[in-house]
Amino acid sequence: MRLSDGQELTSHITSSSVIHIYGAGLNQDRPAHNAVKELSERGWAIAPIHPRDGGATIDGFPIRPELDSGIIPRIVVLFLAPERARAVVRNLIIRISKEEFPLVWFQHGAEDDQAIEALEEMGVDYVFDDCLVRYCNRHDVDCTESLLPQNWCLQTASADGDGCSVWSVHSTDSAKFGRPAEDLEWVGTLDELAISETTIPKYIRSLKQEQESLLTLATRLSN
Repeated sequence: MRLSDGQELTSHITSSSVIHIYGAGLNQDRPAHNAVKELSERGWAIAPIHPRDGGATIDGFPIRPELDSGIIPRIVVLFLAPERARAVVRNLIIRISKEEFPLVWFQHGAEDDQAIEALEEMGVDYVFDDCLVRYCNRHDVDCTESLLPQNWCLQTASADGDGCSVWSVHSTDSAKFGRPAEDLEWVGTLDELAISETTIPKYIRSLKQEQESLLTLATRLSN
């Protein structure tokens, strides 16, 4: 169902702690890049997704190359060309049930008739013909359940070429990285580490000792 200005849409936005932004990469001239800073200043944790810039950061937030299996977003914002937006929506429909489906926000220029028709048929919420940043500014909307700052983890291939990996832990209030020089193997927050169904997070969780927290585990592995 299409949502627009109103209490239902505002409540959904304010109660969501994390906003996934597709198309947010290192190009500072892109609106998606600037949206990370503007929305995080209002309290949201941002999960930028960009296939080429994975492992780099925008204002401390790590860029994911894709959405991990097992991660269920609450709000997905599409700063993409229509055909790419369609592919993302198709993937979400395949992976996520109607009961857990995120609010899909088509930024100006991302609208795709086929994607919108599919969301209508599924009976889930979406927004188009508006900008999320402008909406929040227009209504002075802030996140009511902020997770900031967040701890997040990065695993890359070893620079020695010995087949080993380098694991490190960072914080969104201080991290600043460009694209990793070595192959990116995984990046995500501690919350994503806890639930991601991809290989590396599952392996990391298997190393957790009795009564050890994920943060303690992640920090131990980084030493």
